[in-house]
Amino acid sequence: MNILLRLILLTAIIQSLIVFPLSAAEPAATTFKRIISLYPAHTENLAAMGAADELIGISPSDTYPPEILTKRRFSHHDNAEKFIAAQPDLVLIRPMVARAAPQLIEQLRGAGITVISLQPRSIEEMLSYWKTLGRLSGKDSKANEMTEEFNRELEKIQENTREIAFEDRPLVYFESIHSKMKTFSPTSIAIFVLEHAGGRNIATDAKSRKNSNIASYGKEQILSHANDIDIFLAQQGRMNRVTVEIIEQEPGFQAIRAIREGKIFLVDEQLVSRPTERIIKGIKLVNKILYPVSR
Repeated sequence: MNILLRLILLTAIIQSLIVFPLSAAEPAATTFKRIISLYPAHTENLAAMGAADELIGISPSDTYPPEILTKRRFSHHDNAEKFIAAQPDLVLIRPMVARAAPQLIEQLRGAGITVISLQPRSIEEMLSYWKTLGRLSGKDSKANEMTEEFNRELEKIQENTREIAFEDRPLVYFESIHSKMKTFSPTSIAIFVLEHAGGRNIATDAKSRKNSNIASYGKEQILSHANDIDIFLAQQGRMNRVTVEIIEQEPGFQAIRAIREGKIFLVDEQLVSRPTERIIKGIKLVNKILYPVSR
C-alpha cells in the first residue's frame, strides 16, 4: 500500500470518529470518578449507565431522573472557586456553555480539572456520544447495552411504520421556538423522531442555526406551506414555553390548515430533542399523534 493511500485511509478513520464536538478529550484508558454535569442530557445518560454515584454535581435545569435530583447544583454562572472546592476530576459541558463562559473553563483547566464539551446533533452522533460517556465514566459495557436496546426498540417501531407509503404520511411543521419562528434542522434528532414516527417534515429547506439542531424558518416560509400542513407539532419546555392558545392566536396562523382544523399538538422537549434513551418514548408518542386510530 503506497503512502498516499495510507494517508487517505487514516484521514477517513479519523473523520469517522470525530462526529460531535469534543474538546480536551482524555486517552481511552482514563476514567473519572467525580463528575460535574452542566447539561441535563449528560446527567440523564450517566445515570442510565449506572454512573449516578460518580456524579457529584448537576445543573440547575436538571429534572430527570428523580434519584439524582438531590445532587448539588452547579451553573456556568458560578465562580470557579465553587467548582474547585468540590474537587471534581471532570466537568462535562456543551458548546453553549463553552461559548458563554470561556473564562470559567480556562480557570478550571488551569486548576487541573478536565473540562469536556459534548453535544450530539444527530442520532448517529448520539450513539457515539453514549460510547464516549461510557468510556469517561468507566461504564463502557452499559453504554453498549444502551445502544443495542435503542436499535432493537427502533426496529420494532419501524416494523409498524414501514408499511405506510411515503405519500400517505402526514405533512408536519415541527416548531422548536415559537417566539423566534424556529423549527429543527433536517438532520436533527427531533426530525429523526418525526420521520421514524411516520411523519413527513414540511420544512426540509430549513437552514441550521449556528451548526445546531435549531433552524430558522420565518413566518413567511411557514405560511407558504399553509394549505399543506396536516399537523402543527411543537416541542414544549424550557426552550419553548408555548401553549396551543399562543399558537392559535399567532397573527396569520389561521391561514394554516392544521390550525384551522385544531390539529395542534405539544410534545415534551425532553422526549424529542434530548439525546437520551427517552427518544424512543418520544417516537412512540409522536406516532400516536400522527396515527390516533390503531391501524
